[in-house]
Amino acid sequence: MDTTLIAHAATPAPMSLFERWLTLWVFLCIVAGIALGQFLPGPFQVIGRMEVARVNLPVGLLIWVMVIPMLLKVDFGALHQVRRHWKGIGVTLFVNWLVKPFSMALLAWAFVRQVFAPWLPAEQLDSYVAGLILLAAAPCTAMVFVWSRLTNGHPLFTLSQVALNDTIMVFAFAPIVALLLGLSAISVPWDTLVASVLLYIVIPVIVAQLWRKELLRQGQATFDATLAKIGPWSITALLATLVLLFAFQGEAILKQPLVIAMLAVPILLQVFFNSALAYGLNRRLGESHSVAGPSALIGASNFFELAVAAAISLFGFESGAALATVVGVLIEVPVMLLVVRLVNRSKAWYEAGARG
Repeated sequence: MDTTLIAHAATPAPMSLFERWLTLWVFLCIVAGIALGQFLPGPFQVIGRMEVARVNLPVGLLIWVMVIPMLLKVDFGALHQVRRHWKGIGVTLFVNWLVKPFSMALLAWAFVRQVFAPWLPAEQLDSYVAGLILLAAAPCTAMVFVWSRLTNGHPLFTLSQVALNDTIMVFAFAPIVALLLGLSAISVPWDTLVASVLLYIVIPVIVAQLWRKELLRQGQATFDATLAKIGPWSITALLATLVLLFAFQGEAILKQPLVIAMLAVPILLQVFFNSALAYGLNRRLGESHSVAGPSALIGASNFFELAVAAAISLFGFESGAALATVVGVLIEVPVMLLVVRLVNRSKAWYEAGARG
């Protein structure tokens, strides 16, 4: 594929009004889910029992509808672009795979098991930690294109780093999650974890890439029209999943209304820590601001769709793990917009100190 087409695919329109207000829609889903779960428990209990091999079928379908349109944007043919910005790619990989999951595990231990432990339900502490680890172990796939656009990020770098991260995620997500859960003394069934990777990463990647190839064979106009048509599917499926989750989580949240705020603390800290680390390392290495921006942003954001799916598969609808991953969804947009603003406002400072 030529670079013009790659650049076109990597630079989508800025955030829509619906995406910009995602936090509001998530909050409304929380209210709707809790209300429906309290007043209509029967239908949700039926949905909760619709499982095969610990995979909830309605949620599995919703996750596919969420993930595939996002993966459709990823061009794995852009991997050859990696060598052009090897310093920025190196920083991205270092932060995403050697810092982020481990720093989150440390923050989860510090806040969930130490600082906030007296105010959290004791039987859910391990599950909360697991959910935070799942959230940090999956780098952002789709929304980073939007964040990159808002910082005037280099389109080819953004595309190549997403393609490389997705490739690594196929092989590294399960081992890293298993390692960190093991270190946190949380037992996890390997077969369920591997099944989650196959269901929510491998198969959607294959489906999306086959579909992408067919659409591009029909022309760029067809590809763009399809992306525009199916774009709302992801958000709609995400919101439907959240209604289901909070229908099951309602009782726990009503008893512990501050649990969401407490879980948000380690997530916020890891966002600012990892984005600052990636941004600073790129500056130190002399990368351009257009590379440092998306590098910092992908290090800070999460593939929360995968995290939610894995949490449900591993621990269930009513688990603290599922709730912890949903908190990541709740704060994703406002926090990332703040990081985008910081990256943009610090451009002069960045360029004054970047070393060639």
